[in-house]
Amino acid sequence: MTGIETSPGDHTALWPAPTADGAVDATVTVPGSKSVTNRGLILAALAAEPGWLRRPLRSRDTLLMAAALRAMGVGIEETVSDGGALGSSGPSGGGEAWRVIPAGLHGPATIDVGNAGTVMRFLPPVAALADGPVHFDGDPRSHERPLHGVIDALRALGARIDDDGRGALPLTVHGGGALDGGPVRIDASSSSQFVSALLLSAPRFNQGVEVRHIGAALPSLPHIRMTVDMLRAAGARVDTPEAGGERGVWRVAPSALLGRDLVVEPDLSNAAPFLAAALVTGGRVTIPDWPEHTTQPGDELRRIFTEMGGSCELTDTGLTFTGTGRITGIDADLHEVGELTPVIAAVAALADSESVLSGIAHLRLHETDRLAALAKEINELGGEVTETEDGLRIRPRPLHGGIFHTYEDHRLATAAAVLGLAIDGVLVENVATTAKTLPDFPGLWSGMLDATTTSARRS
Repeated sequence: MTGIETSPGDHTALWPAPTADGAVDATVTVPGSKSVTNRGLILAALAAEPGWLRRPLRSRDTLLMAAALRAMGVGIEETVSDGGALGSSGPSGGGEAWRVIPAGLHGPATIDVGNAGTVMRFLPPVAALADGPVHFDGDPRSHERPLHGVIDALRALGARIDDDGRGALPLTVHGGGALDGGPVRIDASSSSQFVSALLLSAPRFNQGVEVRHIGAALPSLPHIRMTVDMLRAAGARVDTPEAGGERGVWRVAPSALLGRDLVVEPDLSNAAPFLAAALVTGGRVTIPDWPEHTTQPGDELRRIFTEMGGSCELTDTGLTFTGTGRITGIDADLHEVGELTPVIAAVAALADSESVLSGIAHLRLHETDRLAALAKEINELGGEVTETEDGLRIRPRPLHGGIFHTYEDHRLATAAAVLGLAIDGVLVENVATTAKTLPDFPGLWSGMLDATTTSARRS
């Protein structure tokens, strides 16, 4: 698989964030969901027959996932549909597709996880099913991100893992070609990905798995619901007798998985900066193919941004969000949708009243410490953001230009672009890091503003 860089980009380059001349008016086609693409790749790799992923996301995280599966023996072929052999044009067909051909998983293999949580957490259980050792390493930041939940759980289920007691990367999984499975207790309060990691491979465990979360409230439950829904669609038997509360139990029975024909939804979390542009400028942005029903956390943007002063309409074409030119502060618990926090914080910094964002202490363990980074960078532009025990308090102040550091975090870069719409002179460090989940973000961003200019000239 070629055609895109899998490195995080130029760390020193500064991108002048464009300032909006007026209200935006554009249609922005957002690429496919990273979360769906990477889960779909794993389920297809573990299936009993070949399957398709249509309109997958091609980004650093998804290409790292595909490369890792190929290193363990899985076949992944690319093709482009013109609406013929691979399906009709429109949301359910056409465009790029990946054919995934399952094979006997094997080592030795070396996996580069980059700084992708889905790769570093979802693949060790897959590696435990391989015949031979699989070594995992990644970017320097990946060594600081917690993996203990997955490592400890896999050991309890019969896997052999060498990590020198770090509970983090680098590590080697000594695959034995199978895994016993069975009941396991984990604390997934630092990342819901610990649960999803075990569930995705569980149909291939000899006894399946019963995962019982024993820690504090689980973050990002929609992502676990996405995992469960995708497992069931692939033919797995999943029981969730206690899921939905602050503690959960998930049972997956051993079974064969179906080779699916999966169409990947647009990444709704990556739509956040574009919808925010409508809110910030008092304009209008349409995102085509927004699903009517979805487990993606980004769907909550409809409610959150409406509360902050906009309105939205969902039609067969997609979602159209309209801003009024006024932004209202918000008091929001973002525990289940923490990945939306950076862009929401940027919008809140431009509001006419205070915002309190809570339930997001786990963001300190993401690509960077997102709470500390947001507070520091917005404050250096003249803002007043303070960290709380589990979130941020944002008091709007007049802002000015300056360098916005991104710490190799794609969502910080998009948040900075939102601020730049209203503030002259915002320079975004390493905007190329957005390629982690959103290829050519600068091009999409400029295209949105160019479409607005063209529309204004025509009127």
